[in-house]
Amino acid sequence: MKLSGEIALASGFIFDYSNMINTDTITPAVIETLESKAKDAADALLLIREQGMAKAHLSKDGTPEHVLFTKLPFVKNGNPNTPESIAKLKQFGSYLQQEIDAVVFLGVGGSYLGNKVLFDIFAGSGWNVGCEKSRHGYPRVYFSGNNLDVDQYSEVVDEVEYLATHRLGKNEQFRVLLVPISKSGTTLETLAAFSYFYEQCQKSSLLQMEVAVVTDLDEDISPLYNLAKENVWQCFDIKEGIGGRFCIFSDPGLITAAAIGMDIDAFLCGARDMENACQSASLGENPALLNAVLKYAAAEKGVDIEVFMPYAAKMKSVGEWYVQLLAESLGKRKDRKGNVVYYGRTPVSAVGSTDMHAQTQQHQDGKKDKVIQFVEILEREQQIVLNNPFTHISSLKKYDGLSVDHALKIALAANEEALNSDGRLNAKYILPRIDEYYLGQLLYFLMLSVAYEGELADVDAYDQPGVETYKQIMKLKMSHQ
Repeated sequence: MKLSGEIALASGFIFDYSNMINTDTITPAVIETLESKAKDAADALLLIREQGMAKAHLSKDGTPEHVLFTKLPFVKNGNPNTPESIAKLKQFGSYLQQEIDAVVFLGVGGSYLGNKVLFDIFAGSGWNVGCEKSRHGYPRVYFSGNNLDVDQYSEVVDEVEYLATHRLGKNEQFRVLLVPISKSGTTLETLAAFSYFYEQCQKSSLLQMEVAVVTDLDEDISPLYNLAKENVWQCFDIKEGIGGRFCIFSDPGLITAAAIGMDIDAFLCGARDMENACQSASLGENPALLNAVLKYAAAEKGVDIEVFMPYAAKMKSVGEWYVQLLAESLGKRKDRKGNVVYYGRTPVSAVGSTDMHAQTQQHQDGKKDKVIQFVEILEREQQIVLNNPFTHISSLKKYDGLSVDHALKIALAANEEALNSDGRLNAKYILPRIDEYYLGQLLYFLMLSVAYEGELADVDAYDQPGVETYKQIMKLKMSHQ
């Protein structure tokens, strides 16, 4: 098969893989030998789409478990996202906009990383320091419960109490909403933080507390759900068949979208269009399948590190989200036949141009065991052209009239060219702009890519048995305290 080096979707999303093919590592002959496996991988995803089950996938208790992430983009009755559940989220967002001053999201892993992506991109670092008008009435947003860290707990409580003391809320009392997110309702980091914040809010005369929980709505599974029923707290669902690393497109992630006024419909639409574009068994037509084949081919040649490097500072948390997606999905000791394979790449999060001054030395001169994955944004909302206020210094004249975004694009192109000059594998995802639609496209593309690669490697991309090892040890140690 002849590959052109680029797949451009009708949406404007582009997968530029020209620097991954016709190299010493990935030759046309290598790709040709993988076409049959790629066809099998496409067939396997088709079964997941149709039946909601993945080959040999079991829950951690050994019973069959659904794999339903491919249904997330489609809002319909019987799917994880229904018209009713999306309407409920939007109504919740309106309530927060009108009544709540601060939301504290309490979650770890997939219940935190995806939420932080949405907040960083669509709210940003200035969200909490700006006035209520700049947030269009939406509440300040804080994250905790993603670590067992007393300093983090204290900082959030101190800030909220400061705001309450200075009467920076909508009404006489400062209203705080706690949102613990845990499928089991027992996650240590989440419940420890929730217990602490709940107690502090109860003791404070400055704060009026409310709670909404995101958990499995089964009283036999989640004690958090039982607490919610007992206290008449609002509940949102974590559906069976949606693992934490895939949940950004469902209630656990969309609740943050609702809290900051994000366009949920556009976000899901981006994912839906990507799902529809990635169903072909033809490598030249299915960008997610081709991405998986190229990474799999590189892994077979000893490339076992992947650097995810968006050229946009606000996308740093996308890299951190992707670390979990890649590590938990593909980092597996055994394949589905029980053979020890030690599969998977070590994911590394980077940001351009920041990490060109930190990591690029290793990327360029270190071992040739890495694939560098760039993300480029074609158009930015903000455009800044510099003037030189120091005209008497000749060496600074080059900055006069410089477009900052153009300089960033030059930095990416230079990094790309430098890697190519030494035969180092790299590829690029190109987005027309950063908005809900294109973020939905990118995140869902990455999900599909790891799903296809799991089939190529014949590993279960939906379990995480290695995580259970430390959990059992930690549980035993805590029982002796």
